Amino acid sequence: MEKNVLSSLFVSLLISACAVENDIPYPIVEGSILAFEVEGQCAETPEGNVQATIDKNKRTIQLFVNDSVDITRLKIKKLTVSNQARILVDSTLCDNYAKFPAVGFESLSTLPLSSNTRMDFTRPVSFILQTYQDYEWRVDIQQVIERNIIFENQVGKAVVDDINRNVVVYLAAGQPLNKVKVSAFDLGGKYGRVVPNLTAPAYYDFSEPVSVFVSHAWEEISYEWTVYVYNIKGEEGGASPTDAAVTARTTQATVKGSISGGKTPQIEYALSGTSEWTTLAVSQVTVNGTSFTATMSGLQPATSYLYRITIDGDVTQTGEFSTAPQILLPNGSFDDWHSDAKLWNPWAANGTSFWDTGNRGATTVGKSNSYPTDETCNGKGQAGLLESKYIIIKFAAGNIFTGSYLRTDGTNGILSFGREFSSFPSKLRVNYKYSSQTINRIGDDDYAHLKGLPDSCHIYIALTDWDQPLEIRTRPSERQLFDKNDPSIIAYAELIEGHDTPSYRQLDLELKYRNERTPKYIVIVASASKYGDFFTGGEGSKLWVDNFELIYD
Repeated sequence: MEKNVLSSLFVSLLISACAVENDIPYPIVEGSILAFEVEGQCAETPEGNVQATIDKNKRTIQLFVNDSVDITRLKIKKLTVSNQARILVDSTLCDNYAKFPAVGFESLSTLPLSSNTRMDFTRPVSFILQTYQDYEWRVDIQQVIERNIIFENQVGKAVVDDINRNVVVYLAAGQPLNKVKVSAFDLGGKYGRVVPNLTAPAYYDFSEPVSVFVSHAWEEISYEWTVYVYNIKGEEGGASPTDAAVTARTTQATVKGSISGGKTPQIEYALSGTSEWTTLAVSQVTVNGTSFTATMSGLQPATSYLYRITIDGDVTQTGEFSTAPQILLPNGSFDDWHSDAKLWNPWAANGTSFWDTGNRGATTVGKSNSYPTDETCNGKGQAGLLESKYIIIKFAAGNIFTGSYLRTDGTNGILSFGREFSSFPSKLRVNYKYSSQTINRIGDDDYAHLKGLPDSCHIYIALTDWDQPLEIRTRPSERQLFDKNDPSIIAYAELIEGHDTPSYRQLDLELKYRNERTPKYIVIVASASKYGDFFTGGEGSKLWVDNFELIYD
């Protein structure tokens, strides 16, 4: 009897054990697109960035291509992903789905010759990255058709109707329509074809509509277009800017506008309330077809100016603008520090913080690794010494940045990047020296190839028009870092150095402005280890920083 009871109990336990579900969750391993390049890749505007804009939070990628490529069969040249994620794409959008790579690749040369990476990007395309989870990314590619149409005495830009295949060009009232010189007629784009070639003869007759056959670079067939040319109504030979506008910075201002083809405007400016006009030389005015650009330099900050535009002896437009103030960089000398127990802060006690460091995270298990030093560039005051250390369980790069340390999440930091700022410096002047150590700590598998190489310091400045400071998160599962290709960046400059600089060096980092928007925030970051955000670098790398200054040329 006892034996039967024990046997029944054993069978019950066995059945229960078999029924136990495996409810251990899979680890969170994020699949991210790290780099994406295609053939024909270009900037949206001449001042823009050629590189793709990657938003890791929204999992979106945006880029532009020129008119030399067929966007319906666009070749992907580079597609790198994190954590060896598997890549799945829509089979209907591929030339040959079976031959599309299932893993990331640095270049086409690393793929088998039989591979095919051509896809149809006429609409945004979804990529699924598979790790333990699925991550959907959307890639939006826009094609820039670079049409350049310039007629003699043209007024304004040509009106292009893609749907009905018509183009309308307006000329000055006195320009005869039966004898018009055409300087450029790239109706099919920069790389397209037009037959007949309207720029071949010296002059062309447009008194009646003219038919041309146009094809883009990727097209084998041509389409018929009709060219209409009209005189504008007005006085004989009259021509004037139609939309001239001035964008003012701190020590310079740029005026842009439209003009009749073949004309060059005279640009003058003067201090408000005076009659002493300065005239820009003809060489300082750039005319491109029916538009012009000119820059007035050497202006005074926070000052009002008058300007006027003259064409053929007639003043056609006047106006007024004000330059932005010259804003100094608070505590750019790094003289002001105070200590709170083992935590060093880069501002005076009871003062206002402009800079901060990652010390608050480092001091949870160790000492500050960014602190003041008497080793300065001029023997006066103090400087900042940023030291990369392995603190108990994690690598921590010495750093300093404009913003604030918000809180610590486990062993990861959450920071706020950026301080309010609304001016237009031309350079960031830095004084620094650097001691590079061999990279011996790898915190992210994507950077394992750096082990054994010299560590690099990184100093950069960015002017942005974010709506608020950027929250930086270093936890891998929710990582959010600064991206120098962020479309909200107005200007950027950086220094990356991977060798010893034993004595202080002064260097001007020249800001490259990408657009004409007004900044809202300034971000300046210095780190002893470039890949510190990924807990990767060399123990003992040290970066000394002193006397940072904004220059307004």
